[in-house]
Amino acid sequence: MTGRTSTSATSADVPARPRLLVGRGFESVALAQRLAQRTLPRSVYRSLLAGSERSATVADNSAAYHELGLAPVVLGQTARPSLATTVMDQSLSMPVLISPTGSQAVHPDAEVAIARAAAARGTANGLSMFASKPIEDVIAANAKTFFQLYWIGDREAQLARLERARQAGVVGLIVTTDWSFSLSREWGTPPIPRRIDLPLIARRLPEALLRPRWLTRWALAGGRPPELRVPNVGPRGGVAPPYLDAYVEWAKTPPPTWDDLAWLREQWTGPLMLKGVMRVEDARRAVDAGVDAISVSNHGGNNLDGSPAAVRMLPAIAAAVGDQIEVLTDGGIRRGSDVVKALALGARAVMIGRPALWGLAVDGESGVANVLDILRRGMTSTLRGMGKASIAELAPRDLYIAASFPPAPPVALEPRICASTHEDPS
Repeated sequence: MTGRTSTSATSADVPARPRLLVGRGFESVALAQRLAQRTLPRSVYRSLLAGSERSATVADNSAAYHELGLAPVVLGQTARPSLATTVMDQSLSMPVLISPTGSQAVHPDAEVAIARAAAARGTANGLSMFASKPIEDVIAANAKTFFQLYWIGDREAQLARLERARQAGVVGLIVTTDWSFSLSREWGTPPIPRRIDLPLIARRLPEALLRPRWLTRWALAGGRPPELRVPNVGPRGGVAPPYLDAYVEWAKTPPPTWDDLAWLREQWTGPLMLKGVMRVEDARRAVDAGVDAISVSNHGGNNLDGSPAAVRMLPAIAAAVGDQIEVLTDGGIRRGSDVVKALALGARAVMIGRPALWGLAVDGESGVANVLDILRRGMTSTLRGMGKASIAELAPRDLYIAASFPPAPPVALEPRICASTHEDPS
C-alpha cells in the first residue's frame, strides 16, 4: 500500500438512527436488521438471532467473509455482468435463493410474502417444514419452491410428506439432517409457547405495545395473534399441530442414517439437496447416495456451536465434489460481495435466511424484495470492479485469501502411552 486511510471517526461517520417509513426502503442488510429490531417484539427478534450456546459460529459465519479480499481491475470493467444461473433444474436470474426458514410471528403474510418477493425477482424459494403457511399456498405464490424435509417420525410419515409435496408441485427437496437439538443459549432462549392464549397475551402485551407497527399488522390481518402452528408437518387440510408439539416429536425421532437418505432418494425422483454438509467425506458420501446438490452449511450457527464458518469449508468440499453435483452454501451472507466471494470459492449459488426475515419484518413482501435488490446491486458492482462479465468467470484467484481463513483439518491423535501403570491416560 502506498497510502493510509484515516480510521478516526467523526460525527459524519456515525450512521443516523434509521427511520421506519413504509415504502422508503433501506440500502443495506445491516440497516434492515436494525429496522427489524425496532419493528419486532423483543422475543420475536431474539428468536431470529437464534445462535446456540455462545453464538461463536454465528459470529464466524459473517467474520470469515471479512478474511476474503477482492482483486479489482483498473480497466476492462463490464457494465452489466450476467448473474443468471441454474440450480437443480431451475433457471434463476441471480445466484441467490431464499433458504427455508420459519417466519413464525414475524409478519402475517409470512412465507407467502417471501415466496412472492422471490418470484418477483426471478429466483427460487425454500419452504421450511416448520413454516406457518401451507405448502400449497406458497407454491401458488412461487412455482419455483423447494420443500425442506426434516426427518420426523417413521418412513411412512416421510412418504406421506413426499406425496403431499409431489401433489403440491414442489420442484425439489431440501433434506436437512444436521440438527443436534442444542438448547443451551448463553444469552437466553426465548420461550416458545405451545399456544397463544389469553394469559400469555396478557403477559406479552406490554412487549407488543412497544412495537405498534407489528401489533397493527396483526390487528389488520384479522385481529388474531400468531398461531404458532406448522401446517406442513401433517396432511393437507388436517389440524396443523402446534410448533412445539412437532418439535418434541422431532426430538423423539431416531436420527436418520445414510441408509435412510438412500431410501429417500429412491422414493423421490425429482431434484434433491442435502443441506448441512461440513465435511469432505460427507460430501463424497452424498454423491454416492445420489443427491443432486449439497449446501455447505452449519444451520446458520443455530446448531453445533464451535463449527467453523460454512464458507471456510466450502473450497475443500467444492474441490472434492463440485464437478459431480451442485454445491451451494449459506450462513453469514450480508452483501452482494459476500455472494461473489462464495461463488469464487466454488459455490454455484447461495441461500439467505435471516436477511430475508429482516426484510419481511420491515416491510413484508417489499422488504424481502428490497433485500434481494441489495444483493443484486452488490453483486453487479463487485463483478464490474473485478472485470468479470459473468459469475461463471469467478475463481479463487480473484480473491486475496488471508492466511487465517482455511481451518486446520481435524487431527486424529494417537493414544498417549503411559510412562507407568500408575499414570492416568485421561
